[in-house]
Amino acid sequence: MIRFLLFLSLFFTAALHAEEKRPNILWLIAEDFGPHLGCYGAREVSTPVLDALAAKGMRFTRYYTTAPVCSASRSAFNTGMYQTTIGAHNHRSHRDDGYTLPEGVKVISQRMRDAGYFTANVKDLPPEAGFKGTGKTDWNFKEPEKPFDSSNWDDLKQHQPFYAQLNFQETHRTFHAPPHADPAKVEIPPYYPDHEVTRKDMAQYLDAATALDAKIGKVMDLLKRDGLMENTVICFMGDHGAAHVRAKQFCYEEGLNTPLIMHWPAAVPAPAGYEAGKVSDRLLMSIDLTATSLAWAGIPKPQGMQGQVFMGATAEPPREYVFGARDRCDMTVFRFRTVRDARYRYIRNFTPDRPFLQHNAYKEKQYPVWNLIKDLAAQDKLTPAQASLAAPTMPEEELYDLQEDPYEIHNLARSNQPEHRSARERLSSVLNSWIEQSNDQGRIPEAEDVARNEGRTKEAPPAKQEKGKKKKA
Repeated sequence: MIRFLLFLSLFFTAALHAEEKRPNILWLIAEDFGPHLGCYGAREVSTPVLDALAAKGMRFTRYYTTAPVCSASRSAFNTGMYQTTIGAHNHRSHRDDGYTLPEGVKVISQRMRDAGYFTANVKDLPPEAGFKGTGKTDWNFKEPEKPFDSSNWDDLKQHQPFYAQLNFQETHRTFHAPPHADPAKVEIPPYYPDHEVTRKDMAQYLDAATALDAKIGKVMDLLKRDGLMENTVICFMGDHGAAHVRAKQFCYEEGLNTPLIMHWPAAVPAPAGYEAGKVSDRLLMSIDLTATSLAWAGIPKPQGMQGQVFMGATAEPPREYVFGARDRCDMTVFRFRTVRDARYRYIRNFTPDRPFLQHNAYKEKQYPVWNLIKDLAAQDKLTPAQASLAAPTMPEEELYDLQEDPYEIHNLARSNQPEHRSARERLSSVLNSWIEQSNDQGRIPEAEDVARNEGRTKEAPPAKQEKGKKKKA
């Protein structure tokens, strides 16, 4: 009997210890942000906080969102499902029609709460932080009645373990950070005109990244102040790629690749696969962070979840391919699907009759280089790489050798070289299989009136927004 009671005591002590060791999990999410940090090799940007976090933690170079625009991408990584599978693929859709997630699909905060985690989408920070979180969700489905328990930072210390998101808008247009970068020294991708307009715009984006890093520093100070640094997993990432012409809303590297920096706390045993100070080139998707975060919390991967656990005892084999998709954004209808492996990116355009610079009010108003390309094209002052963006149509297929052509300038889809033909055929077949197996809802077009009204099912004019607030795409 004594032995039995001793066994029970040890059992419950171990169980309590295990409960105590469940880490807090904090996602720091930057809007419209590519890997433009010092630790990723970006010039004319000052990001000492994130650079230091990467040096102490893990930095991932091949982390991809499933969509190059916020609402579709956020719908995916908040559920661990492709937005194309759950009907959340059209930007800012299903806001007024009562659409709910398919049976069995939940947002990550619900799953965390069910497992005993306190959840927060932090907007309200202590006065010493000097800023507020955006509280952005931007999901293309009807939100659960209470997706998060709190929006207040000060609740976190009293409610552990917690799962929290903190969203930052600095790198979303319009940019408003103090000047730091020298426009003459910024790096301009060759598909953009090397022009003073481009250089000023790129410098302002990098200045926004510098301001973002300063705010991340304030968050690090709060974690230390509240004694949370030692038991909180920190994950910093972008919600999709950079706020540039060929990036946001398009399925190139610049639109889908974002930073992922992860820091594991000292007081919690690190999971298998985590190596402090390591730089990983493993192919990852944003929905994989969802599945992996659940695993850190001791939650088995839900049946049917498409994200893969990439760290810990239940880690799955590395991905050979990552996928992305873009559908209607605002009033602009495209349908792109893409897949990449370790070397090649393949893009299929289901709407090739439409120009890259198809009318989009948001881009025309907020992206000066968008209009610059049009102007220089009319004057015949673009290089071939730049002129392709002003062409009246787009290729049905694109294939890029990312090892030899990281800027994705030379389309190899029609190349006769055996290795290129082989890559195109293989990736085309993989993409076909993914479209079928994932039940891609983009095969069913939106109703014309819904597309025309930018996802609204009623003739509700945008003017109904709160005064003083402009719609952000």
